[in-house]
Amino acid sequence: MERTKVRDIMTSPVVIVAPQTPVPQASALMKERGIRHPPVIENGQLAGIVSRGDLREASISEAINADLYEISFLLSRLPVSKLMTRQVVTISPDALIVDAAELMTGNKIAGLPVVDETGSVIGIVTESDLLRLLLRKLREAEERQGV
Repeated sequence: MERTKVRDIMTSPVVIVAPQTPVPQASALMKERGIRHPPVIENGQLAGIVSRGDLREASISEAINADLYEISFLLSRLPVSKLMTRQVVTISPDALIVDAAELMTGNKIAGLPVVDETGSVIGIVTESDLLRLLLRKLREAEERQGV
């Protein structure tokens, strides 16, 4: 398992959003596609990353001083660029999985965009990808032991 590379488990192609994508549209896309943290791409390059938590926090903070109509109106106009994390930790597809896991735990993040040598996002590796790999390796070890 320690020699497994990011490219072997990353999700690709990755679902992305643009900086001007309104929060409700991004939220609907994330729900529809079953994702939690799409990279934000501008002019073909990584501009940030937005998470379900970011969208949830925006909804709560907007709700504090607004009525239901105002909340809907404000959120319908709020672009993900106002919520996204701009300093994104990334990884190479040739990096080892152990390095991805260390980056994710060390930075307390759940998704790590995978970028090629030009800086283009070619995939994403998530906690779920790491857990699926762990589960597969544990099952293989059990089978070898005859459990």
